[in-house]
Amino acid sequence: MLSCSWTKYLNQECMGCGMQRAIILILKGEFVAAFKMYPALYTLIFMFIYLAIHLNFNFKKGHVVLLYLFYLNVILILSNYLLKII
Repeated sequence: MLSCSWTKYLNQECMGCGMQRAIILILKGEFVAAFKMYPALYTLIFMFIYLAIHLNFNFKKGHVVLLYLFYLNVILILSNYLLKII
């Protein structure tokens, strides 16, 4: 696994810490453990799948849905990060 330079030099987890481990847990079939490790992973996966489909089929309001998914992901990532450092 890749090492996190933020954690290495600042001794504090970054906003993406746990994503690699959560992906590995999903590949192993441990979905609840992956959600506990990095809650935003499922919405990120959904957003990228929706983006790929939108690029192929060009939905009428696809850009609006992607914008809301982006905002949701930012909120989830920031809240998860704040809960880790508190």
